Amino acid sequence: MFFSIIAFLAVVRNVQSACDNQCSGHGSCLTDDVCSCYDNYGVGLSLDSGDCSERICPFEIAWVDNPNRSGKFHKYAECANRGVCNRDSGECECFDGYEGKGCARTTCPNDCSGHGTCEYIEDTFFGSTYNDYDPVYFVSDPKTFAYTNWDQHKVRGCVCDATYGDVDCSKRMCPYGTDILDVRDNLLVSQKYAVQRLDFFTPETSNTLGINQGKTFALTFKSKLNESFTTIPIVFGMDDVNDFVHDIQTALLNLPNRVIDGVQVAAKKFYPNSKLIHVSVNITFTGAAVQGPQHLLTVEDFECASGCTPQLTGLNLETRQIWYASPNTTEITHADYNSYECGRRGKCDYSTGLCSCFLGYTGENCNTLTTLV
Repeated sequence: MFFSIIAFLAVVRNVQSACDNQCSGHGSCLTDDVCSCYDNYGVGLSLDSGDCSERICPFEIAWVDNPNRSGKFHKYAECANRGVCNRDSGECECFDGYEGKGCARTTCPNDCSGHGTCEYIEDTFFGSTYNDYDPVYFVSDPKTFAYTNWDQHKVRGCVCDATYGDVDCSKRMCPYGTDILDVRDNLLVSQKYAVQRLDFFTPETSNTLGINQGKTFALTFKSKLNESFTTIPIVFGMDDVNDFVHDIQTALLNLPNRVIDGVQVAAKKFYPNSKLIHVSVNITFTGAAVQGPQHLLTVEDFECASGCTPQLTGLNLETRQIWYASPNTTEITHADYNSYECGRRGKCDYSTGLCSCFLGYTGENCNTLTTLV
């Protein structure tokens, strides 16, 4: 009889000490009648344990929040303070312009209109070609930067495909050209074309022609419409300078769409020391389509064999790791021609990418004067 009473009291005690709703099956009941919820379960905005009946959504670095006692912002917050938590599913319902786990990142405007890629801020760049970066400061990878601010994995923007522009890549780009009526500071001096210099430093061999004699490389040109074109293989060799110069000029003029419609090439060979041959190539842009500043040419000097276009044997440059002794492109003469959308003498039809020239002007980029008005 005594043991029966003890057992009855124990059952009563257990019933009285049971946690609310038995922690909804998502937690453990502690001796103080409080639920210890499993991960991602709780109740309410305060995220207290309660009866563990609701889901908790992912936490991410907050876009906007109040400072802590140390004055620090951007703490972790549920749905990054840019969405509402669905307590049934445990998923964030993000506000417009935000997406991802915990509303952690921005969307790109109009999904880049199908004409670009949505990139994080840390993966964007300011230059157009490899040579637009200063190799002194970006020797490891000149195309990326050590961006470490709080939004490095959050803010995104559009990087448009070639021939498309604007913040959402929705507009077709129009041709660029010089303003035919632009007034220079000194009209007595002949107008200057842009001149770029390519420097090759190659190890010398006993035949004085260099170890790269007969090997092939290519040049990549990027237009003002962000189109990239790579030439056919060019044979490297200074045994016949005229032939070498002609090969470079022909390769550039044969790029598609006459993207380069006029160019002059000159080359010289120097011996800076007993171990190196320095080949300097000057490329002058003279065509109507390449007036004004141009993106720097890129030298494709790595081997590109099976499965590559074009196939290249590459150049053997022992001094590749020394920035000033690798194939380096430098603009040695700045053009005093300019470069404007539609030559500043027309309007761009952004739906077609064609210029509508003003009265008295014609041509693809409106830089041909037809009459005096």
